[in-house]
Amino acid sequence: MEFNLNQAQDLLNRGIAEAQDVISNPSRVDELLVQLEEKLKTVPVIGEKLADLPLMIAMIKAWIKKEYTVVSPKVIACLVGAIIYLLKKNDLISDRIPVIGMADDIGVLGLALKLSEPELKAFAEWRAQQQA
Repeated sequence: MEFNLNQAQDLLNRGIAEAQDVISNPSRVDELLVQLEEKLKTVPVIGEKLADLPLMIAMIKAWIKKEYTVVSPKVIACLVGAIIYLLKKNDLISDRIPVIGMADDIGVLGLALKLSEPELKAFAEWRAQQQA
């Protein structure tokens, strides 16, 4: 199959138009995050844990907007700290090392998700009630 720049540009333009429509409606953003959770669950081995990532992001956003405040600020700090670690360049294992370089990032993120599991579950239930 040959790469066609015009087709790629058309796909990108459609994607941008759809994204602009989605981000203009907070409930559609939440729907997209739920879809991402479901998609990530299908990733072999680590997918089930990664599926909590969109939920984590949604919970942080809801806490910041003061829509969901029953979670401890310490839990939010733990989750945001894990995201910061994931994005920083100073890792325990350099990200330049293929596959292995992501191990510490996944480990830190996995630990943060595990420690906040009850709060994430409660948030998921709250979010489901809000969408009903």
